[in-house]
Amino acid sequence: MRSLSAACLMIALWLLDASMNETTAETSNNPDSLTVARLVGSPSLDGVSLSGVKLSPDGQRITFLKGKEGNFRQQDLWEFNVADRTTRLLVDSDVLLGGRQEQLSEEEKARRERQRIRGTGIIEYYWNDSGSALLFPLNGDLYYLPIGGDPTRLTQSEAFETDVKVSPKGTYVSFIRERELYVVEIATGRETRLTRGASDTIANGVAEFIAQEELDRDTGYWWAPDESAIAFTRTDESPVGILNRYELNADGSVTTRQQRYPAAGTDNVLIQLGVVRVSDGQTHWVDLGDDADIYLARVNWLTDSSGLIVQRLPRDQQSLDLLRVDADGGNPALLVREQTEVWINLHHNLKTLQSTSDFLWTSERSGFSHIYRVSADGNSVTPLTSGEWVVSEISHVDEERGWVYFTGFRDSTLEKHLYRVRLKPDPSSVEKISREAGWHEVEMGGSGEVFLDRFSAPRIPPQLSVRNADTGELIDYVVENPLNRSHPYFAYLGGHAPSEFGQLEAADGETPLDYQLILPPEMEPGRRYPAILAPYGGPHGHRVRRDWSMDFNQVLARNGFVVLVVDNRGSYNRGVAFEAPIKNAMGGVEVDDQVAAGRFLQELPYVDPERIGFHGWSYGGYMALLMLFKAPELIKVGISGAPVTDWRLYDTGYTERYLGMPDAPGEVYDKSSVFRYVDGLQGKLLLIHGMADDNVFFDNSVKLMGLLQAKGAEFDLMTYPGQKHGFRTEPIRRHLYELMLGYFQEHL
Repeated sequence: MRSLSAACLMIALWLLDASMNETTAETSNNPDSLTVARLVGSPSLDGVSLSGVKLSPDGQRITFLKGKEGNFRQQDLWEFNVADRTTRLLVDSDVLLGGRQEQLSEEEKARRERQRIRGTGIIEYYWNDSGSALLFPLNGDLYYLPIGGDPTRLTQSEAFETDVKVSPKGTYVSFIRERELYVVEIATGRETRLTRGASDTIANGVAEFIAQEELDRDTGYWWAPDESAIAFTRTDESPVGILNRYELNADGSVTTRQQRYPAAGTDNVLIQLGVVRVSDGQTHWVDLGDDADIYLARVNWLTDSSGLIVQRLPRDQQSLDLLRVDADGGNPALLVREQTEVWINLHHNLKTLQSTSDFLWTSERSGFSHIYRVSADGNSVTPLTSGEWVVSEISHVDEERGWVYFTGFRDSTLEKHLYRVRLKPDPSSVEKISREAGWHEVEMGGSGEVFLDRFSAPRIPPQLSVRNADTGELIDYVVENPLNRSHPYFAYLGGHAPSEFGQLEAADGETPLDYQLILPPEMEPGRRYPAILAPYGGPHGHRVRRDWSMDFNQVLARNGFVVLVVDNRGSYNRGVAFEAPIKNAMGGVEVDDQVAAGRFLQELPYVDPERIGFHGWSYGGYMALLMLFKAPELIKVGISGAPVTDWRLYDTGYTERYLGMPDAPGEVYDKSSVFRYVDGLQGKLLLIHGMADDNVFFDNSVKLMGLLQAKGAEFDLMTYPGQKHGFRTEPIRRHLYELMLGYFQEHL
């Protein structure tokens, strides 16, 4: 790891896009020059487009996925070699595709939709533990790349291999094919199927819809550290109701898809957890308790492979059990039980220790997420951090030197930083490691002497650097990405819309809410501008951040709109009490707080109080409808994208977490639906929905259309054939944003 100290010289210069000449840069600096087409086009205005950045296990390479210059969404695999200080292309996706277009299975399309993957080409890759080889999927098959060699195709079948992994010691590659778990021995190429019995309703090793969409669990199997066994899920979807989802496509065709969709209040999948031995395929089943109506939240192996820690979440999601079970599935024992009157926020912060049988865990039992050290029997749960601030992720545990590295919000909810704390309980030992004001995403590994810092700030595009883990000092840039003449955004700097950050009072008159105010450049004295509220508004949303955000709001501001983004109560990373008010009351305090934000706008001397608009997508689309319906005197124009309109139409895992069961006493679901308030519509509404949405079904908008029409209410509508919940392609995103911009220009 120490050899990284001089590792990254000159890589930033090599990576920078130099396609924009100085003449263009000097002549296009005006507020109107940034078009929607350029916003969504290539090369990315962020600069160098990198993702999947990793340190190799041996610390000798920094690998990453980089978009092509002409199509930043199609990614290739690159490395920076520490020893010879060179950057090179490891795998060109075009070469392996041979000029063909990727052909994704429906299951893979759904998996990418669940994970919000927009890229194409090589979208993921994995190191073996020794750092000698890489594994990656492409177009449904698996490729193995020994460092210094050429890619070897491990599979070649009509079926699509998904959820690929390298075993901990690098002996095998595992994957899912046709809902069964397989392994391939790398040395011999011998392929073995470990599970049996998959069908239209039975899946082995596959994360079910709710796990992927709502529990942040994208896999259904886990390797034992010694490679002797694999824990895997077996799901039975037969209890889940079938909905006919009609995909209306751009070529005029209509595809009827029967999708098992667990709408709120209906049956979920039945789930089992098995442990299969790799040597002979023998399976043992884990006793998950008498209640079959549960969610399997997480599975972790103990470091010595002697057993598992299983996280069992009941249907109401108001408690979470950590169970220890033996490697053969026997002797389940309760280690920790988390309980709440609100809901459990799941995370990935269970870290087993190498030198002891203790493990680390984050809990919100104090009202804020903090790190705890838990003894092997669960009897001792000791805090390592404390205070009225939130720990986000445990990044690395350095047992030899006694440090736990983590990211969180101790200094500000607007900035994410890297910190460390002593592994032996001493909450006063918290040290801040990252330095620059802004947003830090951290990658650590190996000995933990250095970390990869993915950093950005409002006027600093995304950078990637190697830094000292003790001091945060810069060792070298991997991508400095300066805003000089070679940067794709340099041509538009003259018309950049600046941001101001601050706090305003929530509707309760007490709670401070973070805001970001994006202002038109070169504002004219005495002029009053139209303004637009643009929050997310729902649980786990955290939009107000001091980071680089080159998005549609920048275009709105450049076109003369004041844009205000406010994280209302119910948003994330502010503690349980801040989130709790939306429990059994969606569409309540969020709307109240956004109305307060609208009043804040009206009091600004440069805002026209009669021209306030609102736009949002998904939960933000739901909010746009409620703001139009419940606050018509404030919101004159609203754009609602892919909204939930009736929470009975949405899924169990998300909806019941916040609203309980639909048949519970009271009118929780009716009060949280937009339909109760449609008579309040007075302003202009643009309703937008993808006609193949498999998350927020098109039914939500259809039901709203019917009601509005029955009441004689006027509204505008744009539907997108073939599009799912997130619009991925450049032409469609361009059409969408130009439509939205034009709508606000015409009506606001």
